[in-house]
Amino acid sequence: MAIVKFTFEDKNIPAQEVKGMVGDNILDLAEDNGMHINSNCGMVCACSTCHVYIESGEEHLTEISDKEEDFIDRALDPRIESRLSCQCKIEEDNEDTVIEVLVPDQSRIIGHEH
Repeated sequence: MAIVKFTFEDKNIPAQEVKGMVGDNILDLAEDNGMHINSNCGMVCACSTCHVYIESGEEHLTEISDKEEDFIDRALDPRIESRLSCQCKIEEDNEDTVIEVLVPDQSRIIGHEH
């Protein structure tokens, strides 16, 4: 299983570490473990509300698509390590797989509560 470490720009939200398997996406892992990431489009890569930063472990995730890159350009404060959490699926989950995710401050994004 892969270890996914979530940290948050909003320091009122505690960091959390969860386990994931091949095929799991970052958005679902967060939501399934009580962490909220805004998501407006239903995970079809049609908005940028689920924007996150992959601080390490990018090589264990699916490759970024052209469509995802286009929507990241619309996100608040995009960086080279930006991804849409709904599009980041785990591709490798051996015992030393670690993925570190930084969730931007969600208060600046209008998004659906789940």
